Amino acid sequence: MARRIVFKAVPFAKEDVTRALESGVDAVLCEAGQADGVRALGRVAVLTPADFTPVLIESKADEERAAEALAAGRAVLVAAPWEIIPMENLLAVAGRPGSGELAAEARSLDEARLAAGVLERGVDAVVVAPEAAPELPRIVSELKLSRGTADLAAARVLSIRPVGLGHRVCVDTLSVLARGQGMLTGNSSAFTFLVHAETESNPYVASRPFRVNAGAVHAYAFMADGRTRYLEELRAGDEVLIAGADGATTTAVVGRAKVEIRPMLAIEADVNGKKGGVFLQNAETIRLVRPDGTPVSVVSLREGDEVLVRLDKAGRHFGMAVDEEIVEA
Repeated sequence: MARRIVFKAVPFAKEDVTRALESGVDAVLCEAGQADGVRALGRVAVLTPADFTPVLIESKADEERAAEALAAGRAVLVAAPWEIIPMENLLAVAGRPGSGELAAEARSLDEARLAAGVLERGVDAVVVAPEAAPELPRIVSELKLSRGTADLAAARVLSIRPVGLGHRVCVDTLSVLARGQGMLTGNSSAFTFLVHAETESNPYVASRPFRVNAGAVHAYAFMADGRTRYLEELRAGDEVLIAGADGATTTAVVGRAKVEIRPMLAIEADVNGKKGGVFLQNAETIRLVRPDGTPVSVVSLREGDEVLVRLDKAGRHFGMAVDEEIVEA
């Protein structure tokens, strides 16, 4: 389940709620009597204090009371200030089947980062206190869009060969991507290529930095939640993973996915004996990424060149990683 970002509008301040909505929070927490005022400002989930069991942890007894509420399936809001060790203990309870949602109050960007990183998993919801309202855009951007770092490796290109016509997928996102960014796609989920967004201009076609011409319909693509989907399955509203040449990852919402028949290239590469491939459209605007972060067109790509890839364990079942031996050829 994706982490929720909630703004605590107690006391209610129209300016702060407007900022929260513009920042992209998932919900606003307010007194019941202010719910209609929040809804009048935008379409957003509205929560009231009755939706949480509030806990201020000042003793082991407070922690145990929070754990009991979680185990009973109730949502628990841990008020600030809180400490790491009790939060780790509560996360262990919150991770059990049937447990409730664990939320933590954050009074600053640093506290929000801390709540999102406890045990490398983080709480289910971060409730941003009114004093952190000016930092809401940054908090939402870092906690909702950032997906940490992907370990990218330099792969040596073994071959580039035309294979005729095929259906390829252009993924148009709601985001303007930067140089060095793109999607991770490939014939195998264990070996995906960083396919660059169309950020570069040429004499014939204007740049389209929202677009990734991501590959053939059968290719795997990494999604924002860490699962994979076939490119052909992508639909408007889906969230895909965006990776940069430095490994930093974020997310982008799909605006449309265009499937068209185009001439295709089969590209195969190698990392220390591990091989992988991808089918990409045979056109100058389609690019992979060199280790130094510069995009390289598939038209000018040569055997022996190095491009960035992500290596992973093989094996996916309905997009989820599974621990079994699977050979994808």
